[in-house]
Amino acid sequence: MPRVSQEQAKLNRQRVVEVAASLFRERGLHGVGVADIMASAGLTHGGFYGQFANKEALAAEAFDTALSEDRRGSLDILLANYLSLAHVKSPGIGCPLAALANDVAREPRGGPVRSRFTHGVERMASILAGLTPRVAKERRRQRSLATLSTIVGAVVLARAVDDEALASELIQAAQASVSA
Repeated sequence: MPRVSQEQAKLNRQRVVEVAASLFRERGLHGVGVADIMASAGLTHGGFYGQFANKEALAAEAFDTALSEDRRGSLDILLANYLSLAHVKSPGIGCPLAALANDVAREPRGGPVRSRFTHGVERMASILAGLTPRVAKERRRQRSLATLSTIVGAVVLARAVDDEALASELIQAAQASVSA
């Protein structure tokens, strides 16, 4: 088999990370295997270990990629996008905090995925704090953590219930809570 160029290898790696970021959010960390990820990326399973040490290393990198997706705008825009049924129904393109919180809670402390998740929580809290009207720094952090907890929790619960009307109520209640 001909070897791929370094440039193609780099593109292949990026494709695998992007596909994994989506699949992990859709199916969970343990709901998708390396073979599924590679097939979805249009690559063979054999090339995986030439690019990544293991699935956990890919999961950590995929989490970073998912978290770095553009979430800029005003606080109102961020909250409207986050607290929407579209976000609830599309975990593969949504926030990895809401999509993977339950899985990450079962990962070992100090592991790469859990560490990345912790940094992700800090990053989102910082983004929210930066969008919060100027109040004392400590109060802004408290408010951003409460907002983050509310919006992530609302999306997690809305995805878990088997009643679209209740899912809508959860999202609307969170909107009312964070808008107050």
